Amino acid sequence: MTTQPSPLRPELARLAPYNAGLTVEDVAKRPGVTRIAKLGSNENPLGPDPAIPQALEAALQHIAIYPNPSGRALLKKLATKHGTSADRLVLGNGSEDLLAVLARAVLRPGDRVVTLYPSFPLHEDYARLMGAEVTRIGLTPEGRIDIEALVHAVASPVRLVLFANPMNPAGVWLSPQELGRVLDAVHPETVTCLDEAYHEYAEGDGYASAEARLATHRGPLLILRTFSKAWGLAGLRVGYGLTNNSELKRGLDLVRTPFNVNIMAQVAAEAALDHPQSVAEAVALVRRERPRMQNGIEALGLRVLPSRGNFLFFDAARPAADLAEALLEKGVIVKPWRQPGYETWLRVSVGKKADNDQFLSALATVL
Repeated sequence: MTTQPSPLRPELARLAPYNAGLTVEDVAKRPGVTRIAKLGSNENPLGPDPAIPQALEAALQHIAIYPNPSGRALLKKLATKHGTSADRLVLGNGSEDLLAVLARAVLRPGDRVVTLYPSFPLHEDYARLMGAEVTRIGLTPEGRIDIEALVHAVASPVRLVLFANPMNPAGVWLSPQELGRVLDAVHPETVTCLDEAYHEYAEGDGYASAEARLATHRGPLLILRTFSKAWGLAGLRVGYGLTNNSELKRGLDLVRTPFNVNIMAQVAAEAALDHPQSVAEAVALVRRERPRMQNGIEALGLRVLPSRGNFLFFDAARPAADLAEALLEKGVIVKPWRQPGYETWLRVSVGKKADNDQFLSALATVL
């Protein structure tokens, strides 16, 4: 029998399906589950500002026409927010869309990419899809970012340096001084991308965004932000990037698909920018509940990494998939990590108090 050749690119053999986590509908089908605490996807449990559904309702009359291809009105508001010009901004269908666009725009087979580990899997996947080689910088035994190793790795002329600050799933972060050391060490020909999806939860708490470095960084720098987390718009998919490099901006716009951010997402993001108080409320909830959750997990004898995100990363000291399954039987959705070396670790989002209490109670029961 003749085996048919695969129609796929060989690089796909290096990729695993993305683990998007379970939905409420998935878990509701389980017998005995009466209440569900969805703590697996780092969403904002407070949801969007009430003004956003009103803006979306008004926008429904326009859904038969294409949106502005560049998101002009949204870019203008973002430029005002960041004190920059629209020609330094690019929109994405979520910030992970821009990760894919960046990889297609700058990476070639054999290029080297430096990233942190454990990581958001798409940081590595898009690089590998383009045939690039990924160098992982792991955590220290104490669970901190290995600054010395990172500085050493980025000093040589690699094609792309890409990592999240704060890290996902670990939650650990670079201090302003540490971030400065890393950026100062980056080779001037290297493209640097900082994924700051969780920066709202961390800002001013021993952390600072790289945004201030856009004016002084000597190489191409891209900072990614999202409306999916603190802004409460995960279901609409809108993110953006800020860059100091006009050529990089031009390349990203060339590669991204036309109309990549739909009209409803653009309208919602514009409305969200007009109501930033909702972000402050979401951040306050996380900063209030996160230490309480950490104390509760540690009281059960488990190790928890310090976090500046809206989540915690903890070591269950047993197969994470088994523990996550046991928690599902109690109506609690968390995310077991699958990357090598972290098969006993889970990430749990910080939710409302009742959801967090349900998680802590269920965890104590199933351990």
